[in-house]
Amino acid sequence: MTLEDLGYNDKLEKLRNENNLKEFEIGRVISEHKERYIVKTEKGEFEAEITGNLRFSSKSREDFPAVGDWVAITIHDSDFSIIHSILPRSSFISRQDVDKFGEKQIIATNIDYALLVQAADRDFNINRLERYLTICNSSKVSPIIVLTKIDLIDEHRTFEILEKIKARIKNVPIIAISNESQDGYDKIKAIIEKGKTYCMLGSSGVGKSTLLNNLSGKSIMRTDTISQSTNKGKHVTSHRELIILENGGILVDNPGMREVGIADSTSGLEITFNKITRLSQNCKFKDCTHTNEIGCAVIEAVEKGEIDRASYENYLKLEREKAHFESSVVERRKKDKEFGKMVKNYKKDINKKK
Repeated sequence: MTLEDLGYNDKLEKLRNENNLKEFEIGRVISEHKERYIVKTEKGEFEAEITGNLRFSSKSREDFPAVGDWVAITIHDSDFSIIHSILPRSSFISRQDVDKFGEKQIIATNIDYALLVQAADRDFNINRLERYLTICNSSKVSPIIVLTKIDLIDEHRTFEILEKIKARIKNVPIIAISNESQDGYDKIKAIIEKGKTYCMLGSSGVGKSTLLNNLSGKSIMRTDTISQSTNKGKHVTSHRELIILENGGILVDNPGMREVGIADSTSGLEITFNKITRLSQNCKFKDCTHTNEIGCAVIEAVEKGEIDRASYENYLKLEREKAHFESSVVERRKKDKEFGKMVKNYKKDINKKK
């Protein structure tokens, strides 16, 4: 396997030279397990950890390697290698970290396209699709909607769902598939290009692992039988992993995400809800919140039926979530600054006593 098979290109080679990394081996992070990484290179796969210097210089979890990253490593043996540097990322998909206040969690990096996977039965939720779209748009990653499990509903219901999506979400490809009969697989295979990296985003049980197994031509991810009461498989993917497909495409599988909090996505919201963004320029007040102001062009459009009310309400929800996350980041930075100042003063006091 060559680096090109993993998605390496001239742009990355240029970044390697600009960052003086010629003396190191270059590889791509294909999986992560609690700050232990599997890095794939032309020489094979190697377990690796980051240098103390990289750990010390990192300001947040975002500065650590993630699945999809290109890294410069020194190989000692198959069980021990050192990651010295991360090449600049072309893109990264992130969400609010559910465990750490005011921080982002990197889902995957250097992604070209995101497959937004939803099941056509009980999982279908168009508000969640708009949430995923916002994350993609803020990450500069091209989204593709994949509707799975169409074998569980009739053709009329499938048509209704597709029309509902098209009414609220414009200019995004939609592919309806069945993992059982593989109906629609010709369309999804046609969009996967050799050397391009794809990421799957979706809840547990929507068929991501089965889709990955079918696209790869072999059983890579374990899948459990579907529950008759919920029509969902059990949550079996526990970590992120990068896999090379039969046709040369590169796919990152993710655990199902119950919570997908948007983070730092002003531009993402503007793109996802571009009609609201355009109309807001006609509001009477520049700082209009589009909730109860007189002369709000957005509210007027909603009342006239020009903007879908459910989409408008989802926009307001995501806008509040974004504002809360931004205030959390400011508060966390303030606390970090105060802690740093306290440590600095403590060291000064110690030195004075010597």
